[in-house]
Amino acid sequence: MRRFLSFNDYFKYKFNGKVVKLSLDAGCTCPNRDGNISNRGCIFCSEKGSGDFAASREYSINEQIKSQKILLSKKWNSNKYIAYFQNFTNTYGDINYLKNLYNEIIKNEEIIGLSIATRADCLDDEVMKMLVELNKKTFLWVELGMQSINEKSIDFINRGYSHEVFNENIKKLKNNNIRFLTHIIFGLPDENYEDMIKTVNYVRDIHPFGVKFHSLYIQNDSPLAKYYLENPFNLISKEDYINIVCDAIEILPKDIVIHRLTGDPDREKLIAPLWTKDKLSVISSIDKELKRRNLEILDLEKIL
Repeated sequence: MRRFLSFNDYFKYKFNGKVVKLSLDAGCTCPNRDGNISNRGCIFCSEKGSGDFAASREYSINEQIKSQKILLSKKWNSNKYIAYFQNFTNTYGDINYLKNLYNEIIKNEEIIGLSIATRADCLDDEVMKMLVELNKKTFLWVELGMQSINEKSIDFINRGYSHEVFNENIKKLKNNNIRFLTHIIFGLPDENYEDMIKTVNYVRDIHPFGVKFHSLYIQNDSPLAKYYLENPFNLISKEDYINIVCDAIEILPKDIVIHRLTGDPDREKLIAPLWTKDKLSVISSIDKELKRRNLEILDLEKIL
């Protein structure tokens, strides 16, 4: 049986025990929201910058860490944490503020790693210097919301920069030995199976540290909601999503860590597709299909 590594399995072996991500809010915004590129953001992005389950920015970082530890202790028993800056663009803003924030956090002995979600067009020279220094001090990776390599899809989602820009900037990360993770969205309008597989093949070729798979879903607090209600389009079915995820896993090298198998919509805000509400069912179905293909993701049931 061909085996692949989940987030949980990879970090359990690397750090000799369960590692928990603390979803934190750095107080950043995004050039695709503040008018630098546009003021409406990526079309699928929620009001909270795709960080619907992150701690509230109304509290200090230390208070956020404390509250997240309490919340997640109900689910997992651990004293090893990754500070995960998920929502908005966490290399966009005052560079001295960002340096101080990240350097202060990693002084905490329980924080064994740092995950910074950002845009590939927000990796200028000063940011790269900061990342290089952080990489020397902690287990660092950068999360990039690529979603697709199809330029029509990139324009549709209003990402704000071309695939060429993405490709050029990941070279900076690779040249500086900085781990990075890419997000893929399956089910974007007008993308067929071949389009989605082209994106997977690109990820295979650039060989990131990790990958996250998402299906396109629509929340009522995203610009996509208005578009969908005015211009209905077919959404990917649960069965097609399961198959494309399993096909992607077969294509990717087995040392790419699989951090996520499906998205996590806010159930109260979800418009469609309704099958995305049942995350456990989706993961269970992926598990069954992988086993049918003689494939397995270690600790698959713990992928979040």
